[in-house]
Formats: sequence, structure tokens, C-alpha cells
Amino acid sequence: MAQNLYGPRVRMGNWNENVYLEEERMKDFLEKRDKGELLIQRNRRLKENLLRQMQLSISEDGYIHYGDKVMLVNPDHRDIDTDLFLGGDLSLCMTPDEIKAHLSDELEVPCGLSAAQTKIPVGRNTFIILSVDGNAAGQVLRYGQNFCLGVQGGFADKMLFLASDHRTLLKSSKKSWLQEVYLTDEVSYLNCWQAAFLDPQLRLEYEGFPVPANAKLLISHCQTNRGLAAHRHLFLSTYFGKEAEVAAHTYLDSHRVEKPKNHWMLVTGNPRKESSTRLDLPKPAAEGTQAMEQAMGLNTP
Repeated sequence: MAQNLYGPRVRMGNWNENVYLEEERMKDFLEKRDKGELLIQRNRRLKENLLRQMQLSISEDGYIHYGDKVMLVNPDHRDIDTDLFLGGDLSLCMTPDEIKAHLSDELEVPCGLSAAQTKIPVGRNTFIILSVDGNAAGQVLRYGQNFCLGVQGGFADKMLFLASDHRTLLKSSKKSWLQEVYLTDEVSYLNCWQAAFLDPQLRLEYEGFPVPANAKLLISHCQTNRGLAAHRHLFLSTYFGKEAEVAAHTYLDSHRVEKPKNHWMLVTGNPRKESSTRLDLPKPAAEGTQAMEQAMGLNTP
């Protein structure tokens, strides 16, 4: 039987080229590592910026002002139409594409959106109330006024704006195929939104009144007149796990009243604790409960 006379140290074929190729690969790896250009390094920086804790603005007078940092929260509600449901308060979050997020340490444009079960203000869910002309900083936001929603995602030199446009065959939301909502760096009328009072019978009367903080309201797109909606029954597999789809569509019940899918709150910061929101404060007892406690002598002043 023929014996193999060659050992692992015997150099055969293009061994010299393989040695030089391995040395070039190691040299390229060390150079990218020193510059911070490795895939894992860029990916880690992006994740650190998006999950960086932020401090929301504290409303002293109870209203929303231009320049405030807030969270857009869809309040918890129960959808009786389906069993597959993402419960809890959902905050609007920027959601980079999972594949593109692994290839770059910068925000993609346009960038996607989703609704996540998080109450902690971080870079990806902290929005800034901006005026259209940029000259209303500090002024109170009012019902019916055009405003923009900007997000930096934890980056100091980057600003993206919440935008939407009419649905087309090539551009729509991923799951529901409705009007898409996205983030862009282009300044246009597609970035303009309006806040409306929740009760349709009092909506005209409240036109021009200040928008209260941490109260339910409607947010509609100025160009298309579609309401911002959170689809709790449509799940997206995102870079941060399972989250709900966000689209621009107005859902009305039999009484022509907007459904809870279109309800949002502009949540401000908690003055008692940093990196917290007003949602963390204990909720006051209902008026009926307070009246009953006073009648029973349990809540006497």
C-alpha cells in the first residue's frame, strides 16, 4: 500500500501566495480595528447611540412647547378584533433596517419606524417638537397648528423628520400596505403634522387652544389628512426584537369617532426622577372613587 510521505509542514502548490494573502488579511484587519471600521465596532456604536438614555422636557405649565423633547406614546388598550396583540403602552421609535444597521454606524435615510413596548426615553424614541419656520422656540403648541417632529437617535449632528406621503404601488407600509410613515432628512411639507382634540364634537371649539402634555390626542398628517396609527396586531421583526407596525391611516368606528389605534400622548419628563416620564407617576384616583371615599370618610381633608 502506498504511504503518504508528505506531512503538514511540507509546502506544496501556491504556498507562498497563501502566506502572503494571510499576512495581507491580518494587516487589513488590524488597520480597520485601529480605525474603528470593523463591522462589530460600527454596529456597537450605532446601538449605543440609539439606546442612549435621554432626558425629556419637563412641562411646568402642563402644556407642550416648541423645542420640547417628548415621547409619542400610543396608550394601552385592548383590541377585541384579534387575539394576536401587543399590549402595554407603545412608544414611537426609529427602526433602522436590520441588514443596513449591520453595515454602517450612521443612520440610514429614509429610516423606518415602529412602536415598541418601552417607557424609558432613549435616543430612538425621543422626539423634538419643531416649528415649521423655526422661529417659535419656547412658544406653546396649539391645536390645529402645523409642526414637525424631529429625532436625532442619539447623534448630536443628525436630525431626521417624521414624514409621510400618499401610498403608491412601490411605496407603502410593510404589513398593512397602507400609507407609509418614515424618517427623512429632507425638509418639506411632507414633514408637517397637526394635533387635534380627541372628542370630535368639541374639536372645533378647541381649535387654537394649547396642547396639554400627557393627554390623549390625535396626530394627523397635513398633506394627506391621515391619522398616525399603531397596528398592535401587525408585528415587525426589527433590530431590537418584535415591535408593532406604524402607518398613517384614520380608523373610525360606527359613530365616526377615531379608534384607539389613532390615540397618542406627547409624554414629558418626570420632575422627580431623571430618565423617567410622567407615565411612571402614580395615577390619581377617579373622580367617582374620590367622591365615594369622601362620602365614606376615608378621604377627608
